[in-house]
Amino acid sequence: MLPAFEIVARHRPVDVVGTVLVEEQHDGAQQSSTGQLPLLAPFAAVEVSLSGRGGGTTASLAGPDGTQLSSTVDQGRVFITTRSGDDERVHRSRRHGQVRRSPGRLALALTGTHVAALTLEDGAWVVRARVDLSRPGATLAADVRDPAWLTGLVAGWSSTEAGTVTGWRAGTFGQLGLRDVRLVTWADGTPYRLDDGSVMVSATSAGPGFFGTAHTSTWTLDAQGEVRRGAVLFFQRPDRPGGYGDHATHVVRDGDRWLVATSTWSDFPADPRARRGARVGVTLAETTTDLTRGQHLLPTRALALPTDGPSVGVWDPHLVRDDDGSWLVGYVSARKFFDFHPVLASGPTLDELSLRRTAGDRTATEGTTLVRLDGAWRVLASDGRDNRRAVRGRFPVFDTDLREVGTIAAPYPTNIPWPTLVPPDPAVPGDRWRLVTFNGRPLGGPLAGYGTHGDLVVMRERD
Repeated sequence: MLPAFEIVARHRPVDVVGTVLVEEQHDGAQQSSTGQLPLLAPFAAVEVSLSGRGGGTTASLAGPDGTQLSSTVDQGRVFITTRSGDDERVHRSRRHGQVRRSPGRLALALTGTHVAALTLEDGAWVVRARVDLSRPGATLAADVRDPAWLTGLVAGWSSTEAGTVTGWRAGTFGQLGLRDVRLVTWADGTPYRLDDGSVMVSATSAGPGFFGTAHTSTWTLDAQGEVRRGAVLFFQRPDRPGGYGDHATHVVRDGDRWLVATSTWSDFPADPRARRGARVGVTLAETTTDLTRGQHLLPTRALALPTDGPSVGVWDPHLVRDDDGSWLVGYVSARKFFDFHPVLASGPTLDELSLRRTAGDRTATEGTTLVRLDGAWRVLASDGRDNRRAVRGRFPVFDTDLREVGTIAAPYPTNIPWPTLVPPDPAVPGDRWRLVTFNGRPLGGPLAGYGTHGDLVVMRERD
């Protein structure tokens, strides 16, 4: 059915500033600078290069209403300051707020409602302070999702001594890691290839913390296995204003339009005590805008996905159109957080879906993906290690009745890596199957916690 795979490359593109909108170099005389930073969603970063000469340095984001967010490094201590009118609050980490070595850079990241201060130490970014603006005691007067606030945002830096800063840049927040990797496809499930033969994948760009700090991005993967940045995608919820970094996404090219199905993870609480009543759903966006590059804020509508009983959430959507024009949609349903299993639905349109089958024997299986193999639809998934022993740490292959018919012979990285298959390009003689996935390797230090993973893992058909 499928060949065996072996790992041939690992990538970890780390960029605190993803899309650069402001950039300056300094000769050492300046002690401050600012620049306009209009955004589509609250995912911003300011990165300051330090000379190592000492002096307190601050990176900041200022709203048009006078509110300000800033990160400061001063005498080895790093902290965040939030200011609204006369209300100023300082947020420090007692355990992690002290740099171990003189940092080469200082950064401030706004990712959703989360603010983080990061320092570059020995070539690696470390989160030294963080605060969730939505929590009591840290509330900012401004709504960071408000388009007017985002349009008037100003980035900047300041220092108590000249010669401390050698340059700075600001723009959208990039990523500390990539996960939830999925092939961008045509509606029939075949890969969407660029003119040079590269394929596109969507991914969750990991932020400096839990799910609320992440967002969706696209990347191109060339025949040599190298990756480069494509587009940044944000979403407008059908029932809420503002831009969200929803993720776990499938991007589909359907004729002259794009369909983007995504999971509403952006405001899922990190604290288990706050999850009472929490739900995760799937939304669908349609657009004719070029999603291969640039920044986009996409209006969405709810995509109603049927379940086999009480469900607290559905996620990981994957869409294909069958030969008869009907749709097949694979996804995950959760009985509770976190007990989840694959589901398959079908219907004449995406707004008329009915339940087809479930794999209810699984309790930690996700990444549901539809692929045509030997002329028949197959459903791929990832059996996480929290399943029962017989179905743990593997990539199962199901038929459309969700009966297991095989497994993919491939290394199984940490976390719950999705099985993203790239078939050989018929235009390239000797091209081979590839499998692209990710792992759970964190980045950013202990204060960031879960959610900063992972490496992009590229496998190829074994000789």
